[in-house]
Formats: sequence, C-alpha cells, structure tokens
Amino acid sequence: MSTFGDIGGLWADPDDGTVLVGTGEFAVAVHPQRLVTPALGSCIGITLWDAFTRRGGMAHIMLPSPAETRLGGLADRFASVAVPRLAEAVSGGSPRRRLVAKIAGGSTMFGGDASIASIGLRNADAVKHELNLLRIPLVAEDIGGTHARTMELYLDTGLVVVRSYRYGIREL
Repeated sequence: MSTFGDIGGLWADPDDGTVLVGTGEFAVAVHPQRLVTPALGSCIGITLWDAFTRRGGMAHIMLPSPAETRLGGLADRFASVAVPRLAEAVSGGSPRRRLVAKIAGGSTMFGGDASIASIGLRNADAVKHELNLLRIPLVAEDIGGTHARTMELYLDTGLVVVRSYRYGIREL
C-alpha cells in the first residue's frame, strides 16, 4: 500500500488540506483544500474550477470510453463518463458557464502497437470532445511528450501546477 508521500514525493507531504485523486477517480473540494493526482502518463488529469465559489474538481482519466476495453472496473476512468459527472459535481446547481478547464498528461508512454502508443492523444481528444459538448472552455493544457506528470489544483486561485521529473514545474 502506498502512502501519499510515497507517490507524491517530498513536496507532497500529506495534510488535511490535500485531497488525493487516484487513477480512475474524481474528487471535488473547496478552498482551502487542494486537489492532487500523481502519475499521469498516458492518462489525462482534468480540472474544473469555479472562480466565484472557489470550488473545483479533478479527475484522473485512463481511457476515452467504455468501448475501449472489455474489462470491468471504475466507470469514472473513462472520459465519456467522468467529464460530465465531474462537471455536474463541481457546478452543484450553480451555472456551469462559470467553469473553466485545464488538462495535463496524455503522454506517449508505450511504444510498439499503434493503438496503445496513441492512447494518450486519444484520451486528450476525448476529454476535449466532452468539454466541447458541455460548452466548458479549456483555458490551459500541458499534454503530450513522453514523460509522466503530477497535477495539483489550488482552489483559491485556480492555479494548476504540473510537475515532472524531466521538465520540472509548469504553472497553468
């Protein structure tokens, strides 16, 4: 069993204000909390944030849709399921037009078979498609490449910090 510090590194020591979003999950929180998801390789991390309420959500998406696999498991690992559910949970009855989105991940982590190698970009495309359907603007992204990332959402400002061993820290 991993602890938050094990998977997040020394900079991510656990505290009461940190909400960890696991693979195939999503979470919603309000300021002063922050949301963190580690190990975004070909997966996509998506954040939705409402500046008025300082409420936001994060999902760690593994695949575009349930049609991509015959295996059971968490429904929220799919972009086609998680993005609409996350939008509903973050808006919580407030106007959805106040939400803005940021995404990270979508790397090419697997060589060889073209269908596996392109899963990161297909995940990004699926998330963007769902955002377009919901009319939620995508205001920033850090996708592609061949490296893993960790994503953090600070709910007071909507700042997303993306960390990678290879490329350091990027603010969205």
